[in-house]
Amino acid sequence: MGGYFAFALLISAAAIQAAGPPAVINDGHGDYVYVPAGAFQMGDNFGDGESRERPVHMVELDGFYIGKYEVTNAEWKRFRDDPGYVDTKFWPGARVTPKDQVSYWADAKNHGGGTPNSDNYPLVGVNWDSAVAYCNWLSAKTGKKYRLPTEAEWEKAARGADQRRYPWGNDIDHTYANYVGGAKFDTVTEVGFYDGAGHGELQTRRNASPYGVFDMAGNVMEWCQDWYSRTYYAVSPRKNPKGPETGAYRIMRGGSFFVDALDLRTYARAAAWPSFLAYRMVGFRPAREQ
Repeated sequence: MGGYFAFALLISAAAIQAAGPPAVINDGHGDYVYVPAGAFQMGDNFGDGESRERPVHMVELDGFYIGKYEVTNAEWKRFRDDPGYVDTKFWPGARVTPKDQVSYWADAKNHGGGTPNSDNYPLVGVNWDSAVAYCNWLSAKTGKKYRLPTEAEWEKAARGADQRRYPWGNDIDHTYANYVGGAKFDTVTEVGFYDGAGHGELQTRRNASPYGVFDMAGNVMEWCQDWYSRTYYAVSPRKNPKGPETGAYRIMRGGSFFVDALDLRTYARAAAWPSFLAYRMVGFRPAREQ
């Protein structure tokens, strides 16, 4: 009997290993979706973008997790209210961004986190330094390695391996995503609003990526880990590229509620000064290493 149970346990362990990592994990700070290891073609394969989005090149990435949704006000509030917020070890250059300098936190019109009924809206007005600090704090809280995604990881999570223009396919209208002209006043919608589950005609539309990541087109632009270089694609290594070693600006991806559909393409690139706090259309979503 003991031999039978030992054999059964071995079979069970082998089955779990063969199944691979779980598709979704939660360390107590929101759902994270698994993006498997493998290669994909990165860059503007449609020819409708800028030269900085070319040449199209093959990239191979290790597997990783990425936030199913953009970081919400409720999630940021846990960091903001924690004593660790002012711990300089979490902040790039040990420069803590004062809480009262996080733009739009008290702005109800833009669903700032300090206003009523705003918990499920994405954090806005956050700079790159603050996004990195949140990831470092999250790593300390969970014992797992959280960080901003690299530009290559972000693009793969958004478009998969079939080179689609948008996370859901190649066409777009305002039932798929939050971008300019979709409302009388352009601002953020709740994360996951475009999930196809009960929003009138949105019931038939989903804006999830091939891996089940939402809002990677529109709503808020998202900080990535990399420094920006207009010509980086021409020299990018094939395996796990991490961007240039230095630069003046950090990468942002995904477009926002304040731009046209063209800027929501999965391969569209943008960049900004990392310490600047005045972007009401900028948020972020972390990645987690396995």
